[in-house]
Amino acid sequence: MDQPNGNGQAAAPALSKNARKKLLKQQRLESRKAERKAAEKERKQQAAERRRREWDEKLAAAASEEERARLIESRRETRRERMEKRSEEREIKIGRLRRAAEVGQRVVVDLEFAHLMTPNEIHSLVQQIMYCYAVNGRCASPAHLWLTGCSGEMETQLQRLPGFDKWIIEMESRPYIEALHDNKENLVYLTADAETILDELDPKKIYIIGGLVDRNRWKGITMKKANDQGIQSAKLPIANYLKMSSSQILTVNQVVEILLKYLETRDWKSAFFQVIPPRKRGEAEEVIEDEETIDAAEIERVEDEAKGEDVDDENVRLQKKQCVREAGPEGIEDESAEDSVRTVAASVDEAVDFEGNMQTKEATSGLRE
Repeated sequence: MDQPNGNGQAAAPALSKNARKKLLKQQRLESRKAERKAAEKERKQQAAERRRREWDEKLAAAASEEERARLIESRRETRRERMEKRSEEREIKIGRLRRAAEVGQRVVVDLEFAHLMTPNEIHSLVQQIMYCYAVNGRCASPAHLWLTGCSGEMETQLQRLPGFDKWIIEMESRPYIEALHDNKENLVYLTADAETILDELDPKKIYIIGGLVDRNRWKGITMKKANDQGIQSAKLPIANYLKMSSSQILTVNQVVEILLKYLETRDWKSAFFQVIPPRKRGEAEEVIEDEETIDAAEIERVEDEAKGEDVDDENVRLQKKQCVREAGPEGIEDESAEDSVRTVAASVDEAVDFEGNMQTKEATSGLRE
């Protein structure tokens, strides 16, 4: 029983040794994150001040008003060219995505598990979806992405993403089993509990990735769902090509990217090695006897895991911002507007583990090794 403190109230129970260690590690992670954000803000301010100073000095050194006018016009022309290039790239991307909506491999993210998640967990999954869209948009042959069962808090948080209303993606409030009832025989749920190993992607099939931030609270739920609905299930052949080390978890966007890489290369091994971070891989083998795999998309919450890594890499942050920009508003007309979009990355700051593959916070599909 807790002993009362001086105010006659029961004192909080003492933390165990492991709990204290986890708390201290969490506090260190939060402290380092705050320091990084402050340092990044300071760096941006200094860089902006330096650019303004250099520009002012350049104008002041102009020999005449005509030369000043030429410098100003040259700067405007450079900005126009940059925006025209971005606009052209954007139009090409839109064309690819529209074609994918007609002939691309269909990939569904099942969002029907929102009622099992907290708002913060839903937020983590929403960030995963944003990265999926950005990666898909960069592909030469993108997939046709679907979001099904999208309603309530899940839909609300998605609508908050910058530019979401302009995404070229299928969004259904109905479950996939209803929205795609005419193709029920072609539905394939990716789950680690499946007996069938996915040897190749069939363009006629529709592959489903479960979106569930469960931290292993709901093991086997996706397999049970597939069985109850009478649809096919399969697991990715990861164990045929590599052993997994450290955390046995993949993200939703990593699974989508693996599928996209396979569509590009028709080589599972290449897809796995290009997407799965090196720290999660063991030695590659041609055949591994253990046939358990990690499929679709479980990820760890970085700040919650006492085992977590604190990634402090400028390239990681740059990739994160690039992803936010690519999934964000279309038609940015000036640098100040672009900077305002980049600030959205602050809401994704906890999603720090990219390692070149944009791994974010937890968004699981109940697929594990």
